Amino acid sequence: MRGASSRATTLELWLARNATSPGHVTQLLHLIVACLLVARTTALANPCQFESQGEGRVAAIVDARSIRLDDGREIRLAGIEPTATTKQALTSLLTGRNVTLRSADDAPDRYGRQGALVFVGGSDIPVQAVLLAQGDAMVSAEIADKDCAASLMASEAAARRQKMGSWADPSAIKNTESPDDILAEIGRFAVIEGKVLSVRQAGATTYLNFGRNWTRGFAVTISKRTLAAFEGAGISLKSLENRRIRVRGWVEGNTGPRIDVRLVGQVELLGASEPAGVRP
Repeated sequence: MRGASSRATTLELWLARNATSPGHVTQLLHLIVACLLVARTTALANPCQFESQGEGRVAAIVDARSIRLDDGREIRLAGIEPTATTKQALTSLLTGRNVTLRSADDAPDRYGRQGALVFVGGSDIPVQAVLLAQGDAMVSAEIADKDCAASLMASEAAARRQKMGSWADPSAIKNTESPDDILAEIGRFAVIEGKVLSVRQAGATTYLNFGRNWTRGFAVTISKRTLAAFEGAGISLKSLENRRIRVRGWVEGNTGPRIDVRLVGQVELLGASEPAGVRP
């Protein structure tokens, strides 16, 4: 329990240093709950301890997924997609804080931002995990490391179970039996659940169909180049027929709402009798 005790001490010191005004009370209570939820799912050490990509002080919250450090670097928070409350939560958690950046790759994206997991002070819990545990973000499934990805997903699942943040809204997870609700999400990142009615291949693309009418029903598309990743994870796409799954990604719409799955982590298998939205 030595690692857990160290984390608790670090959290207590961080809270003590920052509890300087009554306006922080709600924030701190939420953070305590979130960190306890995260700690419960991460054994004795957080698995997202990638190589350090530098340190800095947060000078500004650029948007719901980006921060700017005092040395001018712009950082994109890897592993999450924002919700309506993400920017406000980031402002409370990170403004003026000293942070450490960790990632497996420091290559900038097309906007010049460095993608990273962000750690405040001496904490070994990334801010992304705190946001997820509070229900202030969704897992993007972009983290390739299996253990880190599972840790982030567990943080989100804890928030779903307790209906925290955005998960308090019953419509936060879309149902494939209501394709019009999914159509309204075109151009947005969404989490969708339903039963795969058929699996069909057309050329180099496999379709997971959730509706009988292919021009209106929701479908997942998976290209041939992604098949090896599913096979490596022990998932046969044909075996998903008549299975309930949860899928996440950007909703597109040409001949009905679609999500193009490029990463195995975008798909979660659900039990036949599981309540919607609660599976870890």
